[in-house]
Amino acid sequence: MDLLLPFFMILKVLCHVRGYPSGAPTGACEDMMPRHSGVQPQPFPLPYTIVTNTWTFQPGQPVTVTVRGPDYRGVLLEARTFGNTNALGSWQLPPPDTKFLQCTGNPQGAVTHSNTNLKGNTTVYSWIPPDSASPVYFMATVAQQRAVYWVGVRSMTLTRGKPEEVNLATTGASAGMAEEKPLLFLIACLLMFQALVWK
Repeated sequence: MDLLLPFFMILKVLCHVRGYPSGAPTGACEDMMPRHSGVQPQPFPLPYTIVTNTWTFQPGQPVTVTVRGPDYRGVLLEARTFGNTNALGSWQLPPPDTKFLQCTGNPQGAVTHSNTNLKGNTTVYSWIPPDSASPVYFMATVAQQRAVYWVGVRSMTLTRGKPEEVNLATTGASAGMAEEKPLLFLIACLLMFQALVWK
């Protein structure tokens, strides 16, 4: 057993290094898979939602984006349009413990973690929309740890138009839930309807 201890220590170090603790690789920009060898994404339901401070966007006007849910250590966050895997727009100065990731030739096309320090609901990202008429949504991969991560965390859709501020404390989470987890939302509605009928 004592002979196996050095082997396990080396294996642990190699696994940690292959988990990209200093940020997602540029190769993850399109499919948003973190490249953690030997580890698969967690199944649905997702414990995270992406909320924004608005339902609309104007070119050049910042949109505030937050990943809501349990604390997390790793993240890859992009804005996209439907039918396209290219990162859209650019991100402003990343919050602490995060950094820019160059995607599709854009040096500020995505944001990723810069270390494994905890990030949470108070970590706020700021995105600058380009001059585009297409609807936009935010897509993320969120990792609680190397072997526990979710791919396909998605926000509601934003359309180009006059700014409409959203109260994140009251509507952001429910709007994200309705779009992210339609089955869960449908079950909740049916249970509320049943409770009303039985009264």
